[in-house]
Amino acid sequence: MRIVIAPDSFKECLSAIQVASAISGGIQKIVPEAEIICIPIADGGEGTVEALVSATGGRIIPTPSVDSLYRPIQSFYGILGDGKTAVIEMAATSGIELIASEERNPMISSTYGTGLLLKAAIEAGFTEIIIGIGGSATNDGGAGMAQALGFRLLDKNDNSIGWGGGSLNQLHRIDSSNVHPLLRNIKITAACDVQNPLLGPTGATLVYGSQKGATPEEIEILEKNMAHFAEILFHEFGIDYSNLPGAGAAGGLGAGLMAFCRAGMRPGFNLISKLTTLEEQIKNASLVFTAEGRIDTQTAYGKTISGVAQLGKKHHVPVIAMTGMVSGDLTELYKQGLNSVFAIANRPMSLEESKANAAQLLAATSEQIMRLITGIEKK
Repeated sequence: MRIVIAPDSFKECLSAIQVASAISGGIQKIVPEAEIICIPIADGGEGTVEALVSATGGRIIPTPSVDSLYRPIQSFYGILGDGKTAVIEMAATSGIELIASEERNPMISSTYGTGLLLKAAIEAGFTEIIIGIGGSATNDGGAGMAQALGFRLLDKNDNSIGWGGGSLNQLHRIDSSNVHPLLRNIKITAACDVQNPLLGPTGATLVYGSQKGATPEEIEILEKNMAHFAEILFHEFGIDYSNLPGAGAAGGLGAGLMAFCRAGMRPGFNLISKLTTLEEQIKNASLVFTAEGRIDTQTAYGKTISGVAQLGKKHHVPVIAMTGMVSGDLTELYKQGLNSVFAIANRPMSLEESKANAAQLLAATSEQIMRLITGIEKK
């Protein structure tokens, strides 16, 4: 039996590699002779670097940066196995999981640290960079990132504007004269799992602002500020980013990458699955396991499990998902090719307890699934 394990991470709990390892352990208890191929997957958010470096035989480069509140941290970027491509995840510097819940404030949080990682990769000589954009604590449209790369964002008095989405209304013009000289020679690809535009009811602020700590009053301010920011970008670059798919990803970082870095946008799962040869592995598999911390109605739209399910359906390979939490109608996921979903909790427990024991619960659940499968096969 050839089994592919292609999970996403369990946020604030286990990396995708750790999830895959736990599932593999449970399978091996029942089918020790199984050929198991672990391919940790990410869709542009946390774990993107780890997944790609692991799959391609690359390496991690520790790199100093700052978090979304400008505090110094030790971050990282990756080099793919080809030795030519750098990969960055904005969650490693500007991510929401790096700051405590009571500190989250998109009025002041910035993508400056993400820009520092881009700058480090550029100065290391990489001309191709993949950046995963997801899991952000920010709503600044990528303004901080641009500032780290040398763009001067100026108010009416030619002073630099403040940090965060709360300061975007101050922006009057953009001075590109001090931009990093190597930036124009870099091909940057942004990987994201959402198609949200920059503005409006499905945009960066109205959909995600409250998750990042914004109050209803602040959300109104942030949306107005982002609209002003979009007007300035249009004036400076001649493109209206307000309704472009993916422009609203990571608090508008999608728009910022397109505007300041001429980045191309790619669905995170599609890009990463191609680099990890996931489809080729699934094509030759008997069974596929996937997993994510939460499965709900939105999982069918660009998330890892949706992508894995569709590849399974394409090649007529059953796909089983495990998760810490299930909610909503999963009909669309089943249509896409998912065969079954198993919640890993084996008794009533709190979210904190589930997180603390996630690895053991994943292993136990995968063991029970394999007991069922092998029992049926013996009939």
